[in-house]
Amino acid sequence: MHTVEKIGGTSMSRHEDVLNNIFIGGRQERDLYNRIFVVSAYGGITDKLLEHKKNRKPGVYALFSDGDSEWAWGDALTRVSHIMCEKNKKIFGDSEEQRQADSFVIERIEGVRSCLMDLHRLCSFGHFQLEEHLMTVREMLSALGEAHSAYNTSLLLQKHGVNARFIDLSGWREMSKQPLDEKLMAHMKDVDLTRELPIVTGYAQCSEGLMNTYDRGYTEITFSRLAVLTGAREAIIHKEYHLSSADPKIVGVEKVKPIGQTNYDVADQLSNLGMEAIHPRAAKGLRQSGIPLRVKNTFEPDHDGTLIRTEYMSEKPCVEIVAGRKGIYGIEVFDQDMVGVGGYEETILKTLKRFKVKMITKDINANTVTTYVVGNLKDVRRVVTTLEEEYPQSEISVHKVSIVSAIGSDIQISGLLSRAVRAMAEHRIVIRAMSQSIRQVDIQFIVAEDDYEAAIRALHEVLVEKDAEQGIMTDAA
Repeated sequence: MHTVEKIGGTSMSRHEDVLNNIFIGGRQERDLYNRIFVVSAYGGITDKLLEHKKNRKPGVYALFSDGDSEWAWGDALTRVSHIMCEKNKKIFGDSEEQRQADSFVIERIEGVRSCLMDLHRLCSFGHFQLEEHLMTVREMLSALGEAHSAYNTSLLLQKHGVNARFIDLSGWREMSKQPLDEKLMAHMKDVDLTRELPIVTGYAQCSEGLMNTYDRGYTEITFSRLAVLTGAREAIIHKEYHLSSADPKIVGVEKVKPIGQTNYDVADQLSNLGMEAIHPRAAKGLRQSGIPLRVKNTFEPDHDGTLIRTEYMSEKPCVEIVAGRKGIYGIEVFDQDMVGVGGYEETILKTLKRFKVKMITKDINANTVTTYVVGNLKDVRRVVTTLEEEYPQSEISVHKVSIVSAIGSDIQISGLLSRAVRAMAEHRIVIRAMSQSIRQVDIQFIVAEDDYEAAIRALHEVLVEKDAEQGIMTDAA
């Protein structure tokens, strides 16, 4: 029985810790195997290949698709090549492995450069439109990051006597595309897990087009499908932090506690807030196949981490995590004629999808629909302009807010809501809106952006810290 394990980009950048804590550690001989590893690109590489995930600073892809400067993207690609080779030198020093790693990088980078130059020339003719090829370009560029890290990891493990095998799913120079499941099984069919350690690229070229559906969440889709198709006993994600009761940077390291167990419902709520334990589409496959997911801290290998299981329910109702998200825009559509008339919600959702603005939650009453979204202000304004054209009689306004949520596998606790509201009031935090689902896994509060951290601390103190203290006192009695 084997495991399928994924290592995130920040962890991958700490190659010595990953080598000592995950790949080898105290393992010898057979204990090194019966594991499949799916690796992300080194931290920051995908940002430079595409665009920065948070501040949207353009990378190679953004510069190429913009098309204002023919050579800006080429210079950016050269910088990525230098960064990759610097990483190789840091890992391997002056060695034969470094020369192999550099040769691999240069071949891939220059191959992509040649392809993009040819495409640029081709699209200078009116019969070919660049927009039709941009998603392919995005996937090709992104694949460079995972291929680089997976190849390096294989070399490093081989240098340490491990029979590692580089599994390249990036589609480099392949002539045809397969469906994802077929591709995964074709590359794994002759791997002997008892004596080989597969190091798999997080990006997989396939007929479905992973980036078109999952954008930068594709690594977890590859990881999840591998676990399902190979019948893994457990799926494991290695991150640079524990899945804890709150963000320790906000609440304080001494006040938060790692979550021992939870379920996929909780994982979905965290994902919706942008704090992904795992991409929800990836979680779906594991959930349906009954494969438990373990989230571990790369730098604390002896800690069991958080086990996420379909059937888990806390022994007694409690709040497990207080989490949230800043930078939320509340798009409020008020229309006196909305009462009893359908179509508003559908139009709003269609408009959000058109401009690729992600919805976090929404609230509705007789004459108002407020949708809470995350995206850049430019796209939000486009959404508002489109809705104003669709409903010229409506009053549409935008509010900059944040969401704070109390989450647990079972939060059906009498008086929980009143305690939460009281805690916020005591800290002079105004609740702009709130909701609690009948499924009893989360309560969401909409507060001003400036009140975000104070709201996290207030809810964690009253719903997690004090409940934990009372639990200890009860056990002692």
